[in-house]
Amino acid sequence: MISSFENSRRDLRERAFQALFNMEHGGDFLESSRFAYDYDKVSDQDHPLDVPAFLLTLVNGVNNHKEELDAIIKENLKKGWSIERLTLSDRTMLRLGLYEIKYFDETPDRVALNEIIEIAKKYSDETSAKFINGLLSQFVKDN
Repeated sequence: MISSFENSRRDLRERAFQALFNMEHGGDFLESSRFAYDYDKVSDQDHPLDVPAFLLTLVNGVNNHKEELDAIIKENLKKGWSIERLTLSDRTMLRLGLYEIKYFDETPDRVALNEIIEIAKKYSDETSAKFINGLLSQFVKDN
């Protein structure tokens, strides 16, 4: 039985987060995306699984807009904070959430915001989830 969560947009966002996190450690875009998608799936070596377009769009989009996303994050940090002070997972989640809010018109802003907050709760802690919520909510409100 296949879980209803598998291949859902939430699942693919989590896998995009994993691929982006891997890329921060020198991973290649396609290899990181493929691994994040199929590491826990059964596949035939002769017939590799197709990585969903939504996952590739998120990973490629964040990667291509990283400097712009980082500039927006920096603008929205409280005085005395720098982007370098953020944990790698928080930076990656902020970039992913911000990319989907700013550049991916298919997803309503509030949906993208709620989704990244849920991912933050899973991969980080409550404090990080609140921080990410605050920064991205302010961005949504201002734009």
